[in-house]
Amino acid sequence: MTDKETDTRLPRLKLTVRLLHNDEIAMGPGKAELLAAIQSTGSIAAAGKSMNMSYRRAWLLVDVMNRSFAGPVVHAAKGGRHGGGTTLTPLGLHVLDQYLKMAEAVNHTAQAYLPLFSGLMSKQVDESPMDE
Repeated sequence: MTDKETDTRLPRLKLTVRLLHNDEIAMGPGKAELLAAIQSTGSIAAAGKSMNMSYRRAWLLVDVMNRSFAGPVVHAAKGGRHGGGTTLTPLGLHVLDQYLKMAEAVNHTAQAYLPLFSGLMSKQVDESPMDE
């Protein structure tokens, strides 16, 4: 038995944390990734492109976030002679930081429950990739 086969029989977690506002997802893993990409690229278009997402889709996600929180999380300056640019607002930086802390805490806490499944997993090795 190889290490890979041993690893596939151990229970693993794949959790996602989503923060809802009304009926919309105000923040989740994809939106957190988008905010981080906007912060690093300074552009909604470039951030979306880095995530294989259209500008329109990225803009719609930003719009949901901006409407969901007490103020905008992203500030987009219009283009022109001095160029545009997009930055996270102080609230946006705080929201992203708090979301990442919460997601890490949820995952850390859930890891403690994995031993409950010890010995309950199938011994069969599945070679197909995990559904995402």
